[in-house]
Amino acid sequence: MKVDGHLTADWHEIPEHIRKLEAEGYDGAGSAEMNHDPFFPLLLAAEHSEKIEIQTGIAVAFARSPMILANLGHDLNAYSRGRFTMGLGSQIRAHITKRFNMPWHAPAPQMRELIQAIRAIWANWYDGEPLRFEGKYYQHTLMTPAFSPQDTEYGRPRITLAAVGPIMTEVAGEVADGLIIHPFSNEKYIREVTLPAVDRGLAKSGRSRDDFEISYTPFMISGKDEKTFEANKAAAMNRISFYGSTPAYKNVLGVHGWGDLQIELNKMSKQGQWQEMAGLVTDEMLDTFGIVGEPSTIVPEMKRRYGDFVDRTSGGFGFVDKEQRLNMVAELRA
Repeated sequence: MKVDGHLTADWHEIPEHIRKLEAEGYDGAGSAEMNHDPFFPLLLAAEHSEKIEIQTGIAVAFARSPMILANLGHDLNAYSRGRFTMGLGSQIRAHITKRFNMPWHAPAPQMRELIQAIRAIWANWYDGEPLRFEGKYYQHTLMTPAFSPQDTEYGRPRITLAAVGPIMTEVAGEVADGLIIHPFSNEKYIREVTLPAVDRGLAKSGRSRDDFEISYTPFMISGKDEKTFEANKAAAMNRISFYGSTPAYKNVLGVHGWGDLQIELNKMSKQGQWQEMAGLVTDEMLDTFGIVGEPSTIVPEMKRRYGDFVDRTSGGFGFVDKEQRLNMVAELRA
């Protein structure tokens, strides 16, 4: 299992931080589209590292056109000498239309077409194929030598796709190189819904599971002392209640018979009762959506639950000291 770290949010500290992650044996480092652009930090990370993989986890796909994403992906992959993976996600309608002021269509078909359009652009740049992509949502039919990258020796970047529902997950299996399973998931849902959807998508593309990478990081509720444990527990309860309020995630709760909780959390979120929402998350839910226990139990339990299908995970393990953290990373990678 590959183990990734997260880049610091302070761009001034990225050079030192990425060198540290590389020296500590991490396989990759990622940046997310939160309160900063997800691509720019990776340029710094690529400049100050040699081997560690870099990735967006995730960049909001529908906030950008396929051409912009194709350019960003190419440039980061070429500059990093083949170490970049573009992790994409759809976000939800309100953010796309109200925050980014971009059009929202049927998300799964739009995502399929967006990734196909990116690949068509890359086929033009890397293979010299004519650019004739004319879809329902995207059309790309013009490319001249003046706008075609010349530094193509490191080839195409990989594309991974974040998904929760079965339709988007099937799209990932069909057109992407990997799947990023949302932290708000659980073993039962993954085995009953996610993995079968991946298999359906792979069958459509004529590929096998060997051609596809699955990344998943569950919530980890642990700590080197009681104070750290309680802080992690409170943070996990807040995140689980936040994600649980999203209508699109109702079925993730539903496989355990908790579908009505989503309705209640959604009502509370609209009233701004964010702190009160966390109080509805029970210990059983915590243990379902995360791994709860002493630090020494976290990695063995991760392997027991997810080891047969997870190819990579994130291992910041901020709840323990450096020596134990590095031991946990090594244990996972073994």
